[in-house]
Amino acid sequence: MQTRILGTNGLEVSAIGLGCMGMSFAYGTAPEPKEMVSLLHAAAERGVTFFDTAEVYGPFTNEELLGEALAPIRDKVVIATKFGFDVASGQPGRSGVNGRPEHIRAVADASLKRLRTDVIDLFYQHRVDPDVPIEDVAGTVGELIRAGKVRHFGLSEAAPDTIRRAHRVQRVTALQSEYSLWWRRPEQQILPLLDELGIGFVPYSPLGRGFLTGKIDANTQFEQSDFRTSLPRFSPEARAANQKLVDLIGRIADAKGATSAQIALAWLLAQRPWIVPIPGTTKLNRLEENIAAASLRLDGEDLAEIDRAAASVLIEGERYPDSIEAMTNR
Repeated sequence: MQTRILGTNGLEVSAIGLGCMGMSFAYGTAPEPKEMVSLLHAAAERGVTFFDTAEVYGPFTNEELLGEALAPIRDKVVIATKFGFDVASGQPGRSGVNGRPEHIRAVADASLKRLRTDVIDLFYQHRVDPDVPIEDVAGTVGELIRAGKVRHFGLSEAAPDTIRRAHRVQRVTALQSEYSLWWRRPEQQILPLLDELGIGFVPYSPLGRGFLTGKIDANTQFEQSDFRTSLPRFSPEARAANQKLVDLIGRIADAKGATSAQIALAWLLAQRPWIVPIPGTTKLNRLEENIAAASLRLDGEDLAEIDRAAASVLIEGERYPDSIEAMTNR
């Protein structure tokens, strides 16, 4: 697979990474770990070198899964993980954030053990803690970098001013935030800022949590434990309204001899040379489909057609409930 460099800080990764959250967490019943170890090995064999996890996924079990699967090829892959949620209560994602320096150091040490490694390649602050100055967070990660425990510092869903302030203290290698054909807000302020500062961008949910693949519609039934049941954008009414965008992407995909997922990923890759999407999957055929998007070339006319199609559809539904959205852009 082709590789890309995230920003100007020298971190080289496969053009498409692998988001691993769904292998342990969030999308209904998790698959058997042995199956996911095999899938992780298959990804690496096919050229994926960039694997994304977090302590909160599970919690903890996703890091353990990657640690087991990637230990034999640790020197050939880049592992990104995250700190910032307070998971002590056992309610990951809903128990608040914790960006205190002592907590960051403790999470780093625990993640290193679970990942079976002596260094974290990319350590993101998962969500910004409004009670801790971002300068303190950046300074703490800088200490971990100097101690050899971390190689690169990242932020996730941070506001432009926060990114700028953090970058002054410790160079930010990458920002991870949602970005796709149905969530384009980063284009307004984030992408120009990253261009200016030389920071790479790692879009999560590049396929709209599966919706942009065309495999989900208003009649799709999710398991009760699938967190999409709590997302306004995945209500049956919103899915029915947003089907217009999927249909448009599907027609473009047919004309290009590609799939809808491949068009959505290729579109992201075409936006900037330092964008590396991390679609997640638990199936080999979807993994191979996503990887193939790295070889799909969209020319200016293709991109203009996609933009015209996307602009003709008003996306219905918020991406998160208010309580979760409040943790972003701060």
